[in-house]
Amino acid sequence: MTKIVHVLNGPNLNLLGKRQPELYGHETLGDVEKLCAETARSLGLVSQFRQSNLEGEIVEQIHAARDTAAGIVINPAAYTHTSVAILDALNAFDGPVIEVHISNVHKRESFRHHSYVSLRADAVIAGCGVQGYALGLQRLATLLQA
Repeated sequence: MTKIVHVLNGPNLNLLGKRQPELYGHETLGDVEKLCAETARSLGLVSQFRQSNLEGEIVEQIHAARDTAAGIVINPAAYTHTSVAILDALNAFDGPVIEVHISNVHKRESFRHHSYVSLRADAVIAGCGVQGYALGLQRLATLLQA
């Protein structure tokens, strides 16, 4: 049976390709969704791709993943640095979690250097552009095979 993985995206990622392209690149969220679907398929997985600007919706998406997903790739965006609620939801999820950031958060403002999500993540990928999603799915596939 094919394993389902959820790819979850936080606030402002719906503006990818339009918002600060010098930092985040020119690819759109649609391009990322296509990359994730193709990468997942090549790994024998199925990706379910979601984005929300609302913290509570992301928490609900994580709760839903408990019943349907083998693993989660998450780019929590700005909620990375603020959301204990997302951390708590991830702590209630039994599968592997990969945290992804398009930019290198460690080369940015100091408040971006702390991640609540990293306390739960099995791996963190930052600064690889949208390719980080593909790398995250590859790592997730490896963890699911172990």
